[in-house]
Amino acid sequence: QVQLVESGGGLVQAGDSLRLSCAASGRTLNALRMGWFRQAPGKERAFVAHIAGAAAITYYADSVKGRFTISRDNAKNTVYLHMNSLKPEDTAVYYCAGYLSYYTSKNYRAADEYDYWGQGTQVTVSS
Repeated sequence: QVQLVESGGGLVQAGDSLRLSCAASGRTLNALRMGWFRQAPGKERAFVAHIAGAAAITYYADSVKGRFTISRDNAKNTVYLHMNSLKPEDTAVYYCAGYLSYYTSKNYRAADEYDYWGQGTQVTVSS
């Protein structure tokens, strides 16, 4: 069973940076495709970023492209979300999620395609 634990959220000001971490256990990251999602109050969970494959190919939502970077450290079995130039509209609970790399045809932008989820970490950006 895969377990994911996020950390690194907090309260920051607009323009600040923050790094979220997602520590995985039960499977190595090489066996998983990993994503970050976020959910703001009253809104559906939304895709943020995805990292996949041995080449660590990355994908981003348009709203964060150029500001956020997803990366992974295989030695630490941890995925990161580096967030720069934060805006108040980035305020949300951020979740990391994953599914087995075997499933190459899944839609990585769809939350219901993911099998494993962390508990979430709150990010609040004040103006």
